[in-house]
Amino acid sequence: MTPLGATLRDMIAARGPISVAEFMALALGDPAHGYYATRDPFGAAGDFITAPEISQMFGELVGGWIVQTWRDQGAPRPVVLAEFGAGRGTLMADALRVLRAAPDFVAAMQLWLIETSPVLRAAQAQRLGDARPCWATRIEDLPEGPVFAIANEFFDALPIRQFRRADPGWQQRRVGVAGGRLAFDFAPVEMVPALDARFPLLPDGVIVEVSVAAEAVAAALGARIAARGGAALIVDYGDRDGTGDTLQAVRGHQPVDALDAPGTTDLTAHVRFCALAEAAAPARCFGPVPQGVFLQRLGIAARAARLAQGQGAATAAAVAGQLRRLTDPVEMGSLFKAMALLPAGAAQPAGFEIDDA
Repeated sequence: MTPLGATLRDMIAARGPISVAEFMALALGDPAHGYYATRDPFGAAGDFITAPEISQMFGELVGGWIVQTWRDQGAPRPVVLAEFGAGRGTLMADALRVLRAAPDFVAAMQLWLIETSPVLRAAQAQRLGDARPCWATRIEDLPEGPVFAIANEFFDALPIRQFRRADPGWQQRRVGVAGGRLAFDFAPVEMVPALDARFPLLPDGVIVEVSVAAEAVAAALGARIAARGGAALIVDYGDRDGTGDTLQAVRGHQPVDALDAPGTTDLTAHVRFCALAEAAAPARCFGPVPQGVFLQRLGIAARAARLAQGQGAATAAAVAGQLRRLTDPVEMGSLFKAMALLPAGAAQPAGFEIDDA
């Protein structure tokens, strides 16, 4: 058992089972033993690979989206460019390469990274030092002014609570101890009117997920954008809505038991985009649309052709593989979605159609 696993076992033995949300928060963010607090999980040598690690095209297109959206709003200045959960800084480094071709934006921007992991902050400082980034732990810490925010695979790692329908009420799924090991169980039935309203007419036994943390971030983003201008581009895996147990754990690019070796595995859950959109009101929401559709609308095929032009067969094949992985529905193109938040009355953003609003 890992050190964090032993700590959790002893804590639960002393005070009783904890919610899935509390388990996730400790397993990912415990300062001494939490997954993100103690390691760099990205890339082939880590536990998972995100879109920016697959190809520079992803971050470049995001950079183009940011500057176009900024200009559509009249090129306000000064402006905050923010990324939530910036990883190693790969996405932002690729985005800045495009943004630097727009010196008016660069002159107006201040770069902020919303990051709690000291390991990843160090990696971000090394890669993005020339852009003079500042760090914060929440959106409320950002300076005044319009904010143009990026959140790629950020919301999926925020803690969720899970409930099982048990007519006439709900049972919260918890993490307890059985046989000396961490194990799931369910609390006694309770009445939760908010869940009745959000998930009506569900049969018994169906699990639903709610992320108070994700909705709080979306609410803060939406309020900031509605009041001061800017935009947020959210890319993550999940669906507009849905039910079911989506909690998953990954170690070394392979699925593992979520309760096995806490602190050493990545824990995520599918994003319910409708919940984010509702929380972000009064900001206007566009999407979600499949990632592949979004990137194709931004011109990823043309960018791939440009990168492969005049190169050897190996490079051309590699670029084609990257394009396929990012956009093909059987790869990341369908499961991953893109959603944008903008002020009411703002111009339709690139990559989204009117019927995506």
